[in-house]
Amino acid sequence: MSAGGQRPGRDAVLPRREVRGTGVSLTALGFGGSVIGNLSRAVDDETARGAVEAAWAGGVRYFDTAPHYGLGLSERRLGRALRPLIAQHLAAGGSRDDVVVSSKVGRLLEARVPPADRDDDGFDVPGDLRRRLDYSRDGVLRSVEESLRRTGLDRLDVVLVHDPDDHWEQASREAVPALVQLREEGVVGAVGAGMNQSAMLSRFLRETDVDVVMLAGRYTLLEQGALDDVLPAALETGRSVIAVGAFNSGLLARSDVPDDATYDYAQAPPSVLERARLLARVCAEHGTSLPAAALAFPLRHPAVVDVALGMRSPEEVRRNLALLAEEVPVDLWADLEQRGLLRPVRA
Repeated sequence: MSAGGQRPGRDAVLPRREVRGTGVSLTALGFGGSVIGNLSRAVDDETARGAVEAAWAGGVRYFDTAPHYGLGLSERRLGRALRPLIAQHLAAGGSRDDVVVSSKVGRLLEARVPPADRDDDGFDVPGDLRRRLDYSRDGVLRSVEESLRRTGLDRLDVVLVHDPDDHWEQASREAVPALVQLREEGVVGAVGAGMNQSAMLSRFLRETDVDVVMLAGRYTLLEQGALDDVLPAALETGRSVIAVGAFNSGLLARSDVPDDATYDYAQAPPSVLERARLLARVCAEHGTSLPAAALAFPLRHPAVVDVALGMRSPEEVRRNLALLAEEVPVDLWADLEQRGLLRPVRA
């Protein structure tokens, strides 16, 4: 199987990897909570809860969310779904340490005056709140407290500085030290940063005391720019990487790549569509599928501890669990490298 372990099913066990040096271990597949925060389009409460429950039944024990996702909706929904599952797990003799929940800091939610009809930042939710960027120590502590309140959970296991692209100074000098203090006090298990770019994440790894970074879309079957910065930085510093955006905004989610496929949240240009279709043909030649290979690929790198996917329904969860369990032939990677479609990993 692509990442080892059993074929997912009810009460399945997925392989786990430790965020190095922390004792926090993540399942190979993580549940990304952006879409149950109504990213791009609405999902109802029942479907969102069903997605979390299906992930749990399939062995997923890493769940990621953020205040940004649906102006707190994702955190509220994730907490409501997880609390009874965790309670049942504890009652059956399990440990709370078996479950890892991450959220993020950097955006505080405040009343929007006057309120807007809808959110204007990509989520189909009412616009009664606004996001205020704040990477200060006080902002971090307030954000963690409010995330705990919204989720109703006893703790957050991992906390990440969210999208500090234009705020390196405050994020590195105030936000990270505040999180490190929480880690040292035992309030959280691991701390880090999450972004769509890899260059600044490599700075966090080399210049701050983070444990892990969440890298969105820059280390995928389609593009491997992170091999130039964040991945070697993780190996050199003994830190870990959570890979998200493995399907590049949907482009790699189907073997029959459609003309209207999206890439980086926009219409994919013709050259990118052509490359994705070529990848799909090579995968088919090796008896596997483009999405199965896309999901398996990041986990091949020794610094990557998890691939987290946004999943908005039980059906999407079960499909992705099945993809994770697919056999991806080892010789596929060598063939893709030989054809110049994949950069080799030099660990």
